[in-house]
Amino acid sequence: MSKALLAAVLQDSLDCTGVAAHKAVKDLMSAIVEELKEEGSFTLPSFGTFAVCETKERQALNPRTGATVTVQAGQTVRFKASPRLKQKL
Repeated sequence: MSKALLAAVLQDSLDCTGVAAHKAVKDLMSAIVEELKEEGSFTLPSFGTFAVCETKERQALNPRTGATVTVQAGQTVRFKASPRLKQKL
């Protein structure tokens, strides 16, 4: 699913312009990112939870050269589907 598809669904559902729908999707994505930065998680009831998780430093292989490289520790976002979403799938 892409931002364009979300905007198209909003445009059809709300009977608004494409520009307004794209702005709404952009604002929604920004709000989710801000919530993840501030709180560390974001929950959409009946859909699931997005959570920021720490990753450890690790060794990986460069696929071109086969050389070992160190991947630094960082953060990633994980998603856990709600039981209701799992049931619908």
